[in-house]
Order: sequence, then C-alpha cells, then structure tokens
Amino acid sequence: MLGRSSSLDTLVEDDLGEKPYRTIGGDVKLGLLILCDHAQNRIPEEYGSLGLKSEDLHRHIAFDLGAEGVAAALAKMLGAPAVLSRFSRLLIDPNRGLDDPTLIMQVADGLVVPGNVGLSAEDIEARLDRFYRPYHAAIDRAVEAGIAAGKPPVILSVHSFTQAWKGVPRPWSAAVLWDKDPRLPLPLLKALHTIPGAEIGDNVPYTGQLKGDTLYRHATLRGLAHALVEVRQDLILAEEGQAEWGAHLARVLADVLRAAPGLHRIEHHGSNTGAYCGKDHAHG
Repeated sequence: MLGRSSSLDTLVEDDLGEKPYRTIGGDVKLGLLILCDHAQNRIPEEYGSLGLKSEDLHRHIAFDLGAEGVAAALAKMLGAPAVLSRFSRLLIDPNRGLDDPTLIMQVADGLVVPGNVGLSAEDIEARLDRFYRPYHAAIDRAVEAGIAAGKPPVILSVHSFTQAWKGVPRPWSAAVLWDKDPRLPLPLLKALHTIPGAEIGDNVPYTGQLKGDTLYRHATLRGLAHALVEVRQDLILAEEGQAEWGAHLARVLADVLRAAPGLHRIEHHGSNTGAYCGKDHAHG
C-alpha cells in the first residue's frame, strides 16, 4: 500500500478556522487527490436552519452521511492530500455548475427550503464568495501542487447514497460514477469487485455525466484521470464502517495506481455531456 512521505513535497493540513473547507495533508508526489464535496451539514448561525427542522439537517438532502469519514480514512491510509467541504449542500452545492438550476435548492427531495426561496442576486453571490469559490480554489491549489511536482494527480471524489429510494432498496454496496475518461473507472470497477460480498454498480444510482460538476471542472477540463465513488450510507453511518470502507478503497486504489497505465498523463477524453473539452481548457 502507498504510504505517507515526509518529503518537502507535502501539503500540510489546514487550521480550520472559518474556512468552508478543510484539507488533509499528504505527499503530492503520490499523484492522488481525494475530494469530498458533501462532507458536512454545517450551516453558519446567521442562516439559522434555512427554515427546516433539525432532523432535516441530518438527512441526505443536507450532506452525504458517512462520506467524510471514509474520505478522511482513505486519505490518511494512503498518505494522500484531500480537500473536504465544511458547509451543507443546502446552502450551495459545490458539486454543481454555476448555471445549474440545482446549485441552490429551493425544493430538496420534495421539501421546500424556506431560506433558499426568493434569494436576490446579491444573496447568491455572497454564498458563492463565502462557500463555493473558496472550496474550488482549494482544489485548484492541490491540483496545481501535484502538477508542479511532476505528478498530475488522479482525482477520486467520495460520496454516499441512501439505501433506498421511494421505498425501493438499492442493492449496491458501492458504485463508480464516471463520464468519458475510462482510465481510472474501469480498473477501479474491476478492483472493487474483489471486495468480499460487495455488489458494485457502474454509474448507478446516479450518473457521472454532469456538466459543471466538481470532477468536470477540475479533472475533465484539465485532462486528469478521475472517478467518483458512491458508498451506500447504511454501511458507513458508524465510525467502524467508515474505517472499513476507507480501508477497502485504500487497498483497491493502491493496486490500481500501481498497475493501471497512463493514469498520470494529461489526456483530454471529452465528455458525454456534449460539452467541448480540449487543450484550450486544460486548466479550467
């Protein structure tokens, strides 16, 4: 398994303060960057609860339950840098493009979010400046550090999904979401199938083809190999499950990074969204 390095090419962990993200330090020469877009359900006091009940803030509409623990465990086991959000997706969703109508959800899973209704352009801009842009700037810095170190990073984003949708159970333990670049998704899917008893999905229960999302912005447009891993939430609600799945992902990802060719080359594979991705967009 890949290990932590004490070299000078190490990104240090941030002091949190009021930052809308946190970073986990790691060796950029590993050529790996871990992301977690929906890590927390944190909403600053001045926003109240956005008009929702407390229990609503502990649902999937507010954050990806368990994903933060899995991403942190994975990053620390491999000694890889990571960037994780520190604000609820209800405030603004960092995994959406600026022109996406679900960037700030007025209705989430059938539930009206009063604090998001009737926002002015100034209100939206304030949330972009406070939460969205700093998070993406932190990812940009981590990517640039890897490129400067001579090892363009493979990017893996960690999410979680609910165990059922409208009463229908979802059978997958985990899934890989991807767009058009097969370099990481295909060997990762194969490796995940070695986890005993785990049913692995391919572009389920969501699709990895979303123009403007985090991986589109930071990986597709730059020509970096990437994938998004979804883990079913009931498997990772407890710390033990988060550690277990962090270890599963660390093992299979280390194997993939050692064996799969071309992962650290900058290659523009385009996007099934139909958007143009070429050398002119290499740096987003």
